[in-house]
Amino acid sequence: MSAPHEPLTVAIVNDYEIVIAGVAALLAPFPERVRVVELDSQLPVISDVDIILYDTFGQVQGDGVDLETLVNGGRARVVVFSWNVDAQLVDRTLARGASGYLSKELAAKELIDAIEAVAGGEVVRPAPDPSGASPRQERIAGVWPGREHGLSAREAEVVALITQGLSNDEIAKMTYLSINSVKTYIRGAYRKIGISRRSQAVIWGMQHGFEPDTARVLAAPPRG
Repeated sequence: MSAPHEPLTVAIVNDYEIVIAGVAALLAPFPERVRVVELDSQLPVISDVDIILYDTFGQVQGDGVDLETLVNGGRARVVVFSWNVDAQLVDRTLARGASGYLSKELAAKELIDAIEAVAGGEVVRPAPDPSGASPRQERIAGVWPGREHGLSAREAEVVALITQGLSNDEIAKMTYLSINSVKTYIRGAYRKIGISRRSQAVIWGMQHGFEPDTARVLAAPPRG
């Protein structure tokens, strides 16, 4: 009988505490397989971990991530976790050195399986969808600001980027959405939160957790 393996150590990276806490909650039921040792907000990863899980909510997309800075001289493999699974974006992200690109449609156990595959040396990417359909919003994993107000993950991300000061064109480029899709998400979000103007959206976002956080929490001591 083989000896049990130590759980993989994971640092979760995003600038929103609510987002990283949601991803950590997905991993929490599997402590024998994965151990979250850092919840990272804005600052470089400081522990020597096995996997850096980069959540793209409100962030630069995978092909724009400075992987060298993210890894910070360590041995970690970087895995991008996103609802945006555009094939060309995935290709560019992996070509730049990421070891995996995972869809937020994955169930918790599928996410763990994929993380373990990456740690084992595989390059993991989303399976192609022959229908070309977009991810079903109700299956998007995790937690995001505004979810309690009925905002979908994409509507919330658009509001977050508006709160950060981005224009519609900048949001479209950052999220790989068409400008019409961005406008559709904006209309849907505005309707749900009861506003009609961009200035109101910025104020609402600042009041409801859509500004990036700056604090880091170490969830567990380093492996020793």
